[in-house]
Amino acid sequence: MAKEIKQIIVPDIGDYKNVPVIEIMVKVGDTVAAEQSLLTLETDKATMDVPAPFAGVIKEIKVKVGDAISTGSLIMTIEGEGASTIVASEPPPVATTPVPATQAAPPPHVAIPSLTPATAIPHGELTARKSHASPSIRKFARELGVDLSRIKGGGIKGRVTKNDVQNFVKAALNQPQAAGGMPGGMAVLPMPVINFAKFGEIETRPLSRIQKISGANLHRNWVTIPHITQHDEADITEMEIFRKKLNEEYAAQGIKITPLAFVLKAVMTALQQFPDFNASLDASGENLVLKKYFHIGVAVDTPEGLMVPVVRDVEQKGIAQLAKELAELSAKARDKKLPATDMQGGCFSISSLGGIGGSFFTPIINAPEVAILGVSKATMKPVYVEGAFVPRLILPLSLSYDHRVIDGAAAARFTTYLAQVLADVRRLAL
Repeated sequence: MAKEIKQIIVPDIGDYKNVPVIEIMVKVGDTVAAEQSLLTLETDKATMDVPAPFAGVIKEIKVKVGDAISTGSLIMTIEGEGASTIVASEPPPVATTPVPATQAAPPPHVAIPSLTPATAIPHGELTARKSHASPSIRKFARELGVDLSRIKGGGIKGRVTKNDVQNFVKAALNQPQAAGGMPGGMAVLPMPVINFAKFGEIETRPLSRIQKISGANLHRNWVTIPHITQHDEADITEMEIFRKKLNEEYAAQGIKITPLAFVLKAVMTALQQFPDFNASLDASGENLVLKKYFHIGVAVDTPEGLMVPVVRDVEQKGIAQLAKELAELSAKARDKKLPATDMQGGCFSISSLGGIGGSFFTPIINAPEVAILGVSKATMKPVYVEGAFVPRLILPLSLSYDHRVIDGAAAARFTTYLAQVLADVRRLAL
């Protein structure tokens, strides 16, 4: 059968007009299969794919990303066998790209059925360039930065499913890092190089050594660990009254009892109740290493950048001793006298902004740990108690956790238990 070149137009997409093109999935010269997705449109409510009407070779692409098109718009021309078997139909005269006057007479149009989720093709017809997936899966993959052409679909007729995308990401996270510093399949575009001086006066200041080291670690942890943050609040009214009494008792010894000392002890108690939070994934990513010791890191803000000294054997120490060690470690960090050994072996970390302000935030997990607690500034709030609103001191809590190890229900139980301990510090004696 002779090959023909025909035009591909946008099928009936309902009442939508001037819908933007957000992705073009083929290029000139590509061989495509029937029903293979050619481009993706996105309305204010959904995304939709325009499929190829038959197998063939893309000859021209008449649109680009960002163009607004409607039903009947000319998008591409295709050369292939079987074109003559498609019922031709004259589209409405709404093309985004006019045909130049010098161009030869246009080939006949090909009418595409009304858009539905793109039909996948059998595995034998899959090309190496593109995979087949529904618009929702394509959007899901774009949000994760995943190239669908690298995934072999496990759904009906080779369609890529949500599980396929999730499994691809998990496998990529467990792969050795590539030369670019990112796990295989998760490469990101380079940052643009901009001459800021052409817009106005600037000053260039080099990052400190600590900022360079911590920045690289934070970036790695953020892009390789699936973070989820559970927010909660703890009523620390009674704890604060007790803390002030202790401060009076220990003032003569030069020990200042801070709220963080109580948080440290309460976190240790919660880790005993929920051991999965006191754990790490091994190098293979297939086993969980449960730790029987309780060494907790506490982030310290220094002029040179963030440092995380570790308070060891928290379960063996009282509030006063913990307060004393926290003060000593913080002073060492700020004076640049903290040895590297004091920042190793942590099981869990705490990032406290209580002395500065703010409410909730998302702390970044300190790998190889699987969770970190963010603590913000406590504020007085009206709380409904026994028929009346009374002022209570409320502490915001933000727990980020590795979703490969911990699920949402476990995180909610952890923060609920932690809030109960902080609300009644007598529980620390249990």
